[in-house]
Amino acid sequence: MPLVLLGFMGVGKTTVANLLGLPVYDMDHLLEKQIGMPISDYFASQGEAAFRKLESELLEELLQLPGDCLLSTGGGVVKSQKNRDLLRANKSRNILLTASFDVAYERISNDQASQRPLFLQHTREEFQAIYQERMALYDGLAETVIDTDQLSPEQVVRKILCK
Repeated sequence: MPLVLLGFMGVGKTTVANLLGLPVYDMDHLLEKQIGMPISDYFASQGEAAFRKLESELLEELLQLPGDCLLSTGGGVVKSQKNRDLLRANKSRNILLTASFDVAYERISNDQASQRPLFLQHTREEFQAIYQERMALYDGLAETVIDTDQLSPEQVVRKILCK
């Protein structure tokens, strides 16, 4: 089973995944390739339920890959009960990256390369409510939890490799 990086947007999943030196399967990129459009466009045209179904199918498939690879999930993967069940079965291989709301918000605000629709479409207060909801859903899905607030991506990688 692969290592799985979990966490809310802005915690550093993509950056850390690219530094680990393992083959990386980024679920958001794979899903966009599969559907042939940005996830936000698919959400708008097909709805969240249709997207979560595709996401669950892909997660189930990727969790069957051999262990020497890394799966980077989208921040909303935990919204589906099926996905949480799949991830709970992989708990010992899951790594939850966390950041305080203020740090995650600042990182997302400063990320010009990746403008996230969920972030852009909500006020700070609404976005904080989404953060709190999702953080509660991540609870119990990973044996390894790393707070990235005060760590560089390289320090996070070292913690992962030393676990």
